Amino acid sequence: MKHSLYYKFILGYLVFGLLGFAAVGTVSDRMMREHLLEEKAEALYDEANLIASSYSGFYSGKKQDLNAAYSQLQAVAEFLRAEIWVVNRQGVVIVESRQSNRSGRVIEGFDPTATGNRSYCVGRYFNQFNYDVLSVSAPITGNYNTYGYVVVHLPIRQIQESSNRALDVVYISTGILFILSLIILLIFTKTVYIPLKKITEGANEYAAGNLDYQIDVKTHDEIGYLAATLNYMSDELNKMEDYQKTFIANVSHDFRSPLTSIKGYLEAILDGTIPPEMYEKYLTRVLSETDRLTKLTQGLLTLNTLDSKGYLSRSNFDINRVIKDTAASFEVICNQKNLTFDLTFSDSIQMVYADLGKIQQVLYNLIDNAIKFSHNDATIYIQTSIRYEKVFISVKDTGIGIPKDSVKKIWERFYKTDLSRGKDKRGTGLGLSIVKEIIQAHGENIDVISTEGVGSEFIFTLPKSTSL
Repeated sequence: MKHSLYYKFILGYLVFGLLGFAAVGTVSDRMMREHLLEEKAEALYDEANLIASSYSGFYSGKKQDLNAAYSQLQAVAEFLRAEIWVVNRQGVVIVESRQSNRSGRVIEGFDPTATGNRSYCVGRYFNQFNYDVLSVSAPITGNYNTYGYVVVHLPIRQIQESSNRALDVVYISTGILFILSLIILLIFTKTVYIPLKKITEGANEYAAGNLDYQIDVKTHDEIGYLAATLNYMSDELNKMEDYQKTFIANVSHDFRSPLTSIKGYLEAILDGTIPPEMYEKYLTRVLSETDRLTKLTQGLLTLNTLDSKGYLSRSNFDINRVIKDTAASFEVICNQKNLTFDLTFSDSIQMVYADLGKIQQVLYNLIDNAIKFSHNDATIYIQTSIRYEKVFISVKDTGIGIPKDSVKKIWERFYKTDLSRGKDKRGTGLGLSIVKEIIQAHGENIDVISTEGVGSEFIFTLPKSTSL
């Protein structure tokens, strides 16, 4: 069975929390007990020394009231909640805080040096108690001799109770931190895990081919940005898929029509449907259709080249000269329709930095369109102007214009307006797509202003040459 990363994270978090809680409790309990033990031992030792100093008067020749000393002993024991014994060197209990008379009880195996270099010991104090006690002893000295010891016994359970009260605070604090971390985990689940899960589901849908799937993550952070990017990517891929289908359909259609015509003409010639005297006419039509196929193929190859990067070969050249030469190449067809060019240049020489061959193709396509859609006896206006570091080139005709609903679509590959289909039956619908690709590859812009029945103007920019 596979477990998700989130499941493993939750399991690890719970294990870590429980082990951490147990570790904190164990370590805190030990450290707290040792600290309280040291603290209590030090306080009891100070009290034992004070009592020992008061009892040392009996052995230094001073007159002391033993009953008064016992009252002091009992009061201190009551305050400390402990038992206090006065023991001689032989281990005989002389006085103890629980009774006023000298008990005379003998401590078997009494050894005041058993604690070593410490002033206290923990245990049952030579089996005098049936529970553990903290025992602290201080010597009773007089005349430079040790006559006995003051021993203070404090039940360990009192220290444990104090430790438990302190540990309660630690446990409560740890529990609060654990609850707060759970809240953080819930926030993490809502803001990170669930959106990531949705993104993963979306990626799986895209991998399965469902490009219409939308990832429902609307947060304004990196995850939301990632979801929006993936949604945008799916939309673009969906559009690309639709475009590819349309592209293939258009290519198939545009190739099929001339091929069908060529096949029909040749079959008619072969089976004798067309008499020999008509061969030239129909072979001319076959050549015309093959020219159309050649043009279509060249357009597709050009677009394929434009789709690749690094294809431009830039140089400095005079855009005015290129415009004049390109316009001159249309002399024959212009004479047929009695068209004239009106060329207006801001300077006699205008140098630009671009790919000469590609810009020639742009001008050729724009001028060719202007000629095709202009009426007879019309004028085509071509103008250059300078604004800042850009050269603006305009190609304007006074022809049939472009319908308003088609202005944004003319840049699409294979798109033809209904008006152009009537006048340009040999067009491929790739000319303006090639033009836009070339201009955008230069990092520049091209736009169109058109009114149906009035004419169209195409304006594009090129970078001004910086060389002298």
